[in-house]
Formats: sequence, C-alpha cells, structure tokens
Amino acid sequence: MLSKEIQLEVNKGAMLPLMEEFYTIQGEGYHTGTAAYFIRIGGCDVGCHWCDVKESWNAELHPPTSVDLIVGNASKYAETVVVTGGEPLMWDMTILTQKLRDNNRKVHIETSGAYPLTGSWDWICLSPKKNKLPTPTVYEAAHELKVIIYNKHDFIFAEEQAEKVSGNAILFLQPEWSKKEEMTPLIVDYVMQNPKWRVSLQTHKYLNIP
Repeated sequence: MLSKEIQLEVNKGAMLPLMEEFYTIQGEGYHTGTAAYFIRIGGCDVGCHWCDVKESWNAELHPPTSVDLIVGNASKYAETVVVTGGEPLMWDMTILTQKLRDNNRKVHIETSGAYPLTGSWDWICLSPKKNKLPTPTVYEAAHELKVIIYNKHDFIFAEEQAEKVSGNAILFLQPEWSKKEEMTPLIVDYVMQNPKWRVSLQTHKYLNIP
C-alpha cells in the first residue's frame, strides 16, 4: 500500500510507476532508426494476449518514481524521449511532458489511446486495440496510426481505425512478431494495393537491440 502522500503525488502525475528507462534506437513506426530515450510506465488494463511486456501490466510492481528524477535521467541522453508502457495514459502526463519540454526534449508517446489524452506531445503514435478502443481525444490528435496485424480480420479493423484519425495521420501496418512469417507477405500485398498505408517492422528485434 502506498502512503497517502505518495498516492496524492501519483494521482497528480508528479510521481509515476516507472518500470524501466533506457537509451536505444526506435525500432518501429515513423521514427524507425532514430536514437531515443524510452520511459516505460507501468500499468495497463488493455490486455493484449500477444503483448511482449506483460510484466508492465501491474503498476503495483513498479515503484512510484519522482518525475524530476525521470526527467533528469532522460535529459542526459537523446533529444527525443518516448513515453511508452504499459499504457501511459492511465496516468496524468501533464507534469512529465511539461518538464521534459522545459529541458528542450521532443516528447513522443506510444499509446493504445484507451484513456483520454493528457500531456503536451510532439508526436503521438496511436496503436489501437480491439478490446479497449481509443478515446476521441487520442484519435483526433494522433500523428501516426500503427495497427498490429495478427490475423486477416485485422485489416478490416485497420481500415475502421483509419477512418477515425485525422487525414494527416500517417498509417502503418505492422505484423505481430510471432506471426511475422505468415502476416508480412499479406501486409506487403495489402500496402501495394492500398498505398495510403506503410509497412512497419519491429527492426529492433531483427537487430537484437532493446
């Protein structure tokens, strides 16, 4: 159990359940191949069965950490900071993003969009999930839509999601890692027939980097 004081700090976003933080190369989506500092926030109730960081789901396993400490660590590394999870929008991102921007960082988020948007972002990557759909605020603000393709029906889901984002959002289809041999050829064919989409791959896994 958290103390009342710490719980209040968490509730307002001055402390966050930090799972891990690391400097690496962005592996997927629009910014593939660029250096970025990743901040992984614990807590997620979306429950994707193919999630590769299920240890992030239980926020109680990840101790509340001062945003000042997180920002201080991030500011030692890349110009770009990516906030991911878990599902970071379960928490109020206002203080974290403001302090990162005060330190001249470009601030990105990777989110399912299942919770209302908080924080001030330079780039929003929306990766929607069928079992908990995005909120309107995230659809409207997304710069990038990245749909994970696990089976053929996911192409239909991808088109439904593409109709809900801004016309300026960049559209990506990405094979789920365990099905990549089966789904990648289908994605390639689909993108060639529907060129508004682009292919995204988890290049960090091919390159064996975090």
